[in-house]
Amino acid sequence: MMGRLPDSIESITQARLCTGCGVCAHLHPDRLQMADVPDVGRRPLPIVGVTGPTTGAGVAACPGRELSHPVGSLDDAPFHGEWGPVLDLYECWAADPVLRHRGSSGGVVSALAAHAIEAGIAVGALQVRASQEDPLRNETVLNRSREDIVTATGSRYSPASPCERLDLVEDAEGPCVVVGKPCDIAGTRKAAEQRAALADKVAVTLGIFCAGTPSTEATRSVVADLGIDPDTVKRLDYRGEGWPGEFRVETHDGRRASTSYADSWGKLTKHRQWRCLICPDHTGEFADLSIGDPWYRPVTDEEGGRSLVVVRTERGRRLLESALAGGALEGAPLSMDKLPASQPNLESTRGAVWGRVQSMRLLGMPTPRFRGMPSFRLWWKLPLRAKLTSTLGTARRIFVRGLKRPEFEPREVGSRGRTR
Repeated sequence: MMGRLPDSIESITQARLCTGCGVCAHLHPDRLQMADVPDVGRRPLPIVGVTGPTTGAGVAACPGRELSHPVGSLDDAPFHGEWGPVLDLYECWAADPVLRHRGSSGGVVSALAAHAIEAGIAVGALQVRASQEDPLRNETVLNRSREDIVTATGSRYSPASPCERLDLVEDAEGPCVVVGKPCDIAGTRKAAEQRAALADKVAVTLGIFCAGTPSTEATRSVVADLGIDPDTVKRLDYRGEGWPGEFRVETHDGRRASTSYADSWGKLTKHRQWRCLICPDHTGEFADLSIGDPWYRPVTDEEGGRSLVVVRTERGRRLLESALAGGALEGAPLSMDKLPASQPNLESTRGAVWGRVQSMRLLGMPTPRFRGMPSFRLWWKLPLRAKLTSTLGTARRIFVRGLKRPEFEPREVGSRGRTR
């Protein structure tokens, strides 16, 4: 069947459409557990003893399977709706110099999360940070103080599954901030649409611009290129402590090494999961606020970090205005044209996604469904060579890389009744 839509978590995963967000594991905790599959990413694996396909709530909430904006909701949106809902655009930075310096750009995500807690808007912030046991991997925590939030500051360019721990939000004594990549936020929103207990506890969502998730092995490779044994690393920072800052590692015996952000990302980006290459949402369209880098002008090494803030909803606007009025953030509105100028490759990337998905459909591969996410016009604007690369080049890649084969050999993990 041409372009069929997978109907179970297992078929979504094997079709390489899983983003690794973990929302299905949250909704089916007795059937699925997230695990890092080498050279692939974090995937929902069946718990030992579970038989049969996982369907229902997890499939309905899966952002890898489907993303959609309500019909007509983007009729009046800027840029023909191709950047999702955009109510306003700001350039901001954390007023706290520590957060601003340690943040990947202007420290705005951390400042907003801390402000929400200190202002009584939220009781905690669901965030990803470096694993305390293995700093090359990630873990999800519910931070409840500024001090905790500081420990989670900085980008993480290895697989993470924050939605797996939405139970921390659902069980919290009050509303929480949820921070994540665009797919994490979309998964949270879809899960909240099904579970009132979760919807009641999501105070606001902060989406971080994303260019794709490299595998854990990709990070290990970059570390090894620096002459460091990945198993000896005590601390790893992908960027931060400057804008954008360097990729830095420190070993247990005190050795340190670094390389530029551009060099490290250039290597990591070659190991992104396939689903990221057919994703139209790189800017967190389903979040209340989206935060990224304002690369619309050259940045000097001495310059303090700044962040681009896209206001997606009135709930997001209220938090932003509260943070500005309360002194947690500094900054000002920005003209709308600075959004595409800040991320000049994203329009062509979204156009290429349209071509890639068409090729997958024509070759009979399972494909995700995107509704209310216009991208054909952006594909049409591409130069002829880029059009051919996105279609014929994708067809060639499908056969050369064996993308019609299952992503990995299925296996079981964990046990029922586990403690998360």
